[in-house]
Amino acid sequence: LRTQFCFPFIFRHVMLPKDIAKKVPKTHLMSETEWRNLGVQQSQGWVHYMIHQPEPHILLFRRPLPQSQ
Repeated sequence: LRTQFCFPFIFRHVMLPKDIAKKVPKTHLMSETEWRNLGVQQSQGWVHYMIHQPEPHILLFRRPLPQSQ
């Protein structure tokens, strides 16, 4: 798990074990229900935003940074 900040988003990369990575769809980005069903646990608001073909076992997530008041 690695988290990075880049305005206006925060990014997170989740590395899956090989046996679970085989279940990741190759044709579309996953909904929250889909990635939770694979066993990924994180707070709400994260979006699977990109598939990095060379490393499909690494899921790429992002969510908006909270607005400062």
